[in-house]
Amino acid sequence: MPMEKQTEILTKSKIHELDPLFKPRAIAVIGASAKELSIGNVIIKNLLHYGYTGKIYPINPKESQIRGLKAYPSIFDVEGEIDLAHVIIPGKFVPQIIEDCGKRGIKAVIINSAGFSEMGEEGMALQKAFLDNAKKYGVRIFGPNCQGIINTDPKIRAYCDFTFTFPDPGYISIAALSGGVGAVIMQSIFDLGIGMRLYASNGNAADISLPEVISYYGDDELTKAILLYTEGFSNPKEFMEAARTVAKKKPILAMKAGRTEQGAKAAASHTGSLAGVDISTELIFEKLGILAFRNEEEMCQASMAFATQPIPKGNRVGIITNTGGPAVIATDELVSEGLQVMPLPESARNKLKSTQLPEASLGNPVDVVATGGGTQFRGALDVMMEQDEIDSILINFVTAPFTDTDEVARQIVEVSKMKRKPVVCNFMTNMSMERYRTTAKILNEGGVPCYAFPTTAAKALGALYKFSKLQTRNIGEPKKFSDIDRAKANALLAPVSGRFLTAHEVYNLLSYYRIPLAPWGVAQNAAEAASIARSIGFPVVVKAEASTLIHKSDAGGVVLNLQNENEVRIAVENMNRKIGHTDHVALKFLVQKFIPGGKELIAGASAKKGLGHLIMFGIGGIYVEVLKDITFKLSPVTEIEATEMLSAVRMAKLLDGVRGEKGIDKAKVIELIQRISQLVSDFPQIEEMDINPILAFDDGIWVADARIKIKEQIH
Repeated sequence: MPMEKQTEILTKSKIHELDPLFKPRAIAVIGASAKELSIGNVIIKNLLHYGYTGKIYPINPKESQIRGLKAYPSIFDVEGEIDLAHVIIPGKFVPQIIEDCGKRGIKAVIINSAGFSEMGEEGMALQKAFLDNAKKYGVRIFGPNCQGIINTDPKIRAYCDFTFTFPDPGYISIAALSGGVGAVIMQSIFDLGIGMRLYASNGNAADISLPEVISYYGDDELTKAILLYTEGFSNPKEFMEAARTVAKKKPILAMKAGRTEQGAKAAASHTGSLAGVDISTELIFEKLGILAFRNEEEMCQASMAFATQPIPKGNRVGIITNTGGPAVIATDELVSEGLQVMPLPESARNKLKSTQLPEASLGNPVDVVATGGGTQFRGALDVMMEQDEIDSILINFVTAPFTDTDEVARQIVEVSKMKRKPVVCNFMTNMSMERYRTTAKILNEGGVPCYAFPTTAAKALGALYKFSKLQTRNIGEPKKFSDIDRAKANALLAPVSGRFLTAHEVYNLLSYYRIPLAPWGVAQNAAEAASIARSIGFPVVVKAEASTLIHKSDAGGVVLNLQNENEVRIAVENMNRKIGHTDHVALKFLVQKFIPGGKELIAGASAKKGLGHLIMFGIGGIYVEVLKDITFKLSPVTEIEATEMLSAVRMAKLLDGVRGEKGIDKAKVIELIQRISQLVSDFPQIEEMDINPILAFDDGIWVADARIKIKEQIH
């Protein structure tokens, strides 16, 4: 059997391991309580209130019944089969309870109790103990220290959770690391009138992981879109493998908190410190085709469109309105989201004349005016749907008192249900009036996503378009350069552990990967430096080299444009006196051809545990920390991604040349980025790499300085 088929079968099998969790036929609540406000009572109350269709077995040795249900002293006293157990007891008793669940044949356990890995060594020991028992019997653990799951399927109605929002069935599934944020998201989509399919918040995630939940949602036919909230990934590789498959089948809308965490430790290199706290997660999302959000409200608003609307084929929007101002606001926001409001062709305008009132405006937007009714809205919608020049439709609908607003809503719903193109609606009304609540209900039950503001509607349409771009984006394959000397690079790096490479090692390593270097040599003293300079040819640069010397310019360790041997000797002697004698370090001296002019760029790489490397490119030189005009991609970087990096910096136009200046040789920079990507992919022990500055000209590039740190090798 092919390896791909075996992997698919194993994945499917693992996914079905979660059926007892999400589709339980019977639930035992271990730690059930008669106390009204206890978790063990609330969970039973929620199951009953939500109409759980299976059997509920409260487990409590001191009670005969709880909430009208027969209580049992232990799970061994229950006669029927049990798929899922809730555990709400003190942590010290949990390992034994998991052992009991395994013996009883229970395949899934939600541990709501806290007091485990989040509480230090003692809690970690308890967690390890119950996990060992679970593994022994093939029990899957959800949690601990978690809320639980919800399945809105009318055939199941499993509210295995202690929260307070009771969603209607729908097509959005939610996975949240934080139960508090998960509850906020669930309440938000409930308030928006969106139904929900599945919900999971897995707390410490000691066993069942977020990637497993995402895979389960991906395999669930009734999940149309996934909302994901995370605070990081303990196993980025596992997440990427799961999400890559799911994102090809259905939209994943994701948000990660912690973007501005002050406690993030700054690395010694530019690349590490400039990468920031959250950039790796954003790059994971980009690489996988996941739509990233920085605002939970916008994510929830966008999900309303993803739940019912098709994905647009392009960025051209048709606007239908019965009031002028909101259309202007919507247009501004659409353009800022990367969409276009294109003029309608003459043939479309002629068709509109047969259905629109004389005072209507027949451009784009089509203004059916305030007195326009169902006929006018339908006529405009039909024309928009027929136009190849229109990919999606935004409607501004104010409920004018002199029109049949219900009929307008019915016509919008009828067209939307055809699923030919996405339709979103800026619905402006007074919901305190019964008449307009009926109109809103028609739109909501008809699956038309409605927003109170034109800006919000435009952002939702923008999210659909961004996802369309992610789905159709082809970044190509990473290039493998055949002119490199990997064997020499390996021989150089194999004995190195836990230190910065010397200048001699750095420049040799880069030369093995054909990264263009300004002619160079390393000297021990002033006489050697003068000799090397003479062989390179003047003018030259001299740089002090020592393992403790990170920012050479700040310490006076760089002298430019030396014109003769005497100037070289003086520069070396001054550095020895100023840096070597003061800091008691043995200096070496890098002598390099001075190449004046050129744009100063920076490139580099920073290793991320379990993920590979972040590749960085930007505007370089001594002001890199001030300007921070840099961009990142996740390795390996393809030619298309490298090209995107050049256009992503704020000063991208400078690279093309301005005010008569020549542009840079972009092809060489793009190749350089790919060579760096291949180097760090070949040698994951490279922890940090800074190449700064890169001197870029219209006919080539030269590396003027570089610094590389190697991880400590554990044998």
